Amino acid sequence: MRVAEFDFDLPAELIAQQAVPRGESRLLVLHRASGALEHARIADIGRFLRPGDLLVVNDTRVFAARLLGRRAPSGGAVECLLLTLPASAADGSLECDALMHPGQKLKPGAQVRFEGAAGVLVAEVLKQKFFGRRRIRMSVEGQPSAPPAAVDALIESLGHMPLPPYIKRPDDDADRERYQTMFAVQRGSVAAPTAGLHFTPAIISELRERGIDLAAITLHVGYGTFKPVRTETVEEHTVDPEACEISDAAARTINQARDEGRRVIAVGTTTTRALEDSARRNGGRVAAGAAFADTFIHPGFDFKVIDGLVTNFHVPRSSLLMLTAAFAGRERLLEAYRTAVGEGYRFYSYGDAMLIR
Repeated sequence: MRVAEFDFDLPAELIAQQAVPRGESRLLVLHRASGALEHARIADIGRFLRPGDLLVVNDTRVFAARLLGRRAPSGGAVECLLLTLPASAADGSLECDALMHPGQKLKPGAQVRFEGAAGVLVAEVLKQKFFGRRRIRMSVEGQPSAPPAAVDALIESLGHMPLPPYIKRPDDDADRERYQTMFAVQRGSVAAPTAGLHFTPAIISELRERGIDLAAITLHVGYGTFKPVRTETVEEHTVDPEACEISDAAARTINQARDEGRRVIAVGTTTTRALEDSARRNGGRVAAGAAFADTFIHPGFDFKVIDGLVTNFHVPRSSLLMLTAAFAGRERLLEAYRTAVGEGYRFYSYGDAMLIR
């Protein structure tokens, strides 16, 4: 299948630059069996679900991964996007991968200082990698053996929320709250699982009153979520693996719903990938434990777990659009997108929502 078959026209003004108040987004409902579309609000989602449905959410939390600092000793400005949280290396130091700009001057041995009222973080470049990536060592200035918690605390204090590149404005204080879902607990993502941004405690409470259950799993969204599809055919593309974890309780709840013939509704493409990756590895069952999800879901994929999907509107030619098309059907999905454009729906991370059922 050609990647060009997943293109569509999107006016730039429909790319949401700000989020509406949580719980007030529009909702486009696509009925897979008929292709029929309905226009609603996210607060109305309960009308399209039924008692016994299981809603599965991603409880990952975005960390303040974007750091602005200066090269030592020259003082040149440096922007650094941490691709993971720093983790202990074999020698006890804290290391992670990062994208750094300007990359051409940041060779192994280069040091960058990130300074604020809470203290100073120091990053030392250890290795140059592909596509501008660097392996870096992170430490607290003056405390070379500072524990991971101290480094993490400084990252959260000094860092900025890593808004997607298509949001053409600096992040602000409001983004620290708004670019997290209400389910966010497990810190580790560099991008939000955006379908979850629409939900509020009131919406979840109403769903529970309707007899709709809730389960949470974790998939830490990596920078690969923005990775462009550079191949001519879909099948040649690969997705970057992302760390995920499914608890014993969540696995039992999801498998029980499947065994009882109840519908599993995934909130987001990240939730979908974690569930379907687990089922692919475990004979169609969702298994508890930690893994790295690397399943590329595109048309022709045999879904084993989900019966419905809550999702945002995705970038043309992207792997996320291909996943959504695999579930909805490419032609029906693109027709729904054309309708959404015509009706002025807001696209991408801070945009409106779809329910595919």
